[in-house]
Amino acid sequence: MVFSSLFFTFAFLPVTVIIYYLSGQHFRNAVLLTASLLFYAWGEPVYVLLMCCSIIINYGIGVLLGKEDITGRKKKLFLIISLVQNLCCLAYFKYYGMIINTMASISSWNLNAAVPALPLGISFYTFQTLSYVIDVYRGKVKPQENLLLFALYIIMFPQLVAGPIVNYADIESQLADRNITFKKFCSGMRRFLCGMAKKVLLANNVGFLWSEVKAMPAAEISVLMAWGGIIAFALQIYFDFSGYSDMAIGLGKMFGFHFKENFRYPYISQSVSEFWRRWHISLGLWFKEYVYIPLGGNRAGKWKLIVHLLIVWFLTGLWHGASWNFVLWGLYFGNLILIEKLFLQKSMTRWPKTVRHMYLLMSVIIGWVFFEFTNLTEIMSFLRIMFGAGGNALIDNQAIIKLRAHAFLYIVCIIAASPCPKKLALLLKRTHNNIYRVAVNVYYCVLMFLGTAYMVGSTYNPFIYFRF
Repeated sequence: MVFSSLFFTFAFLPVTVIIYYLSGQHFRNAVLLTASLLFYAWGEPVYVLLMCCSIIINYGIGVLLGKEDITGRKKKLFLIISLVQNLCCLAYFKYYGMIINTMASISSWNLNAAVPALPLGISFYTFQTLSYVIDVYRGKVKPQENLLLFALYIIMFPQLVAGPIVNYADIESQLADRNITFKKFCSGMRRFLCGMAKKVLLANNVGFLWSEVKAMPAAEISVLMAWGGIIAFALQIYFDFSGYSDMAIGLGKMFGFHFKENFRYPYISQSVSEFWRRWHISLGLWFKEYVYIPLGGNRAGKWKLIVHLLIVWFLTGLWHGASWNFVLWGLYFGNLILIEKLFLQKSMTRWPKTVRHMYLLMSVIIGWVFFEFTNLTEIMSFLRIMFGAGGNALIDNQAIIKLRAHAFLYIVCIIAASPCPKKLALLLKRTHNNIYRVAVNVYYCVLMFLGTAYMVGSTYNPFIYFRF
């Protein structure tokens, strides 16, 4: 089941909301947990058992870690058991095929092992489980002794499948008691509609253009077409993933939860380091808190800083997918961030803002080539076309026709990826509050109408990050 479907929007969600609000305060968590299990079982009935086993194991480990009579050595053993269980489970379901294929390619072995299907959301809920156990071990949070509340933290359907990654400490108090108001519900519904519009109106449509370009024979792609196509993908993945995050944050508000922001207009950044402080914020903070800082961060000198950053970005790339192109993508950004930290940090402040912004956009757009193509030959071929080294035409009629036909969509996407609409809305609110109220209501009604109309005419359209 996906958020951007008629069944979820007009059946599952309304029924869940009605039962949730009609239930007494003591039963709401049970209603939400039941709905979350049904939501996940809709697409992954077999893997519900896997998730439930993981929840029970890590709940028990958390309780044991919180006992006062547990010594340091035993605590470490319980932590290791949790790490091994979670990471082995993730490695088997997500990376088994990659490991087998890599071993077969570098050896003469004929390995034809069956690759298991990837459980939805396993990367996200595994990281949430790990963060909880590690924080209990560190003494940052108290163990959750109510199994229902712990299960709800892990399996809550608004952010279960594709994040944002929620730390237990951020919603610990909200699990037991949260403030539910009509104002918060309406705010959540508006945020959900914004996310839905990003997905079905912008991401899906600009994604069609990229799909057409990607499917073209390499010899027929002009330089202009290559740049237009990969820019379309850059916009698609932003609106697809940030749209999901908006919908998750909005759904959380509708049920009384507050989730932290996961995107803050990343394409307005002026350095790669800044971009990654604005893109998939919850993942960046997770790796910083649970990998980079424990390794030593930047406290142990320049060479260890280099090693620590490259380890983090190797793992960041690997987290995104079971393919070596994701590792290359992660190391690409890791090296760019190292170059900025070691050589460009001071000089970049003197660059004109336009130059810094163009440098960022160029770096990120090239990075998306590594992300989207799984084959190194395809990656290098597409990069050669982009930079005119492949012998392809600079501009052709096909590129002009396609890009002209999608010009309005590009403009809308670029504006929507910036803070301009929000700033204009705030200006209108300050200067003409009555007009602002009417305009806002009309705006969300239009989003609802257009989003529904699109979903009626579309088939199954999962989010890109469902693959990870």
